[in-house]
Amino acid sequence: MSIAGRSAYGEFVERDHRQHPPALTPGYRTSVLRSPRNALISPRNTVSEKTAPLITASELGELDNDLILNFAHGGLPIGERIIMNGYVRDEFGNPVKGAFVEAWQANAGGRYRHKKDSYHLAPIDPNFGGCGRMITDDNGYYFFRTIKPGPYPWGNSTNAWRPAHIHFSIMGDGWAQRLITQSYFEGDPLIEQCPIAATIPSRDQVRSLIAQADTANDAPFDARAYRFDITLRGRRATFFENA
Repeated sequence: MSIAGRSAYGEFVERDHRQHPPALTPGYRTSVLRSPRNALISPRNTVSEKTAPLITASELGELDNDLILNFAHGGLPIGERIIMNGYVRDEFGNPVKGAFVEAWQANAGGRYRHKKDSYHLAPIDPNFGGCGRMITDDNGYYFFRTIKPGPYPWGNSTNAWRPAHIHFSIMGDGWAQRLITQSYFEGDPLIEQCPIAATIPSRDQVRSLIAQADTANDAPFDARAYRFDITLRGRRATFFENA
């Protein structure tokens, strides 16, 4: 268990729930069944909240953060090659060193490699697994290569389509910092039509979940880069996914 970083100095700063999407949003159909009916309780942090599993880079495979190659079987996945990168910071803007970052996504056709992904008729890409993991460096920086995911239909309404997105799970210095969220991509018109994105209170907050073009980190003749920074806890916390 890790007691490094913020957990060594006391409790984590509470999220400002007024800035986050409400749990019950009838326009997002599944939230009706999942949302709590009683007021949330915010207990004091204990050791259980201020510590987290310690995962080191030595436990990860060489290609774990390369979604282009880590599932390839004699060929390469189809689609636009991209680089996702950014910084994980705590509620005070300090880098979170050694954060465990996991990412998962649909393929270029908008299909997940999951037996229950039955909404979409797009094919499974035999060379794309759609998941990866990495550890942030001393500056809180993470980086991975992947294929830009496609949009896909879902059962919220007759013709509902989710914008292209990548899911993230971040484990920082303590369980209280645990965040599951997703990043969209700039310029996608489906973001404005998405019932999940519509649960977020303001346009500025929606923009904080949109990965921006990062031309300085493009790989010439290979891949475009996108920047997505993540903040754990506090008033500036990255919004969590209520899916």
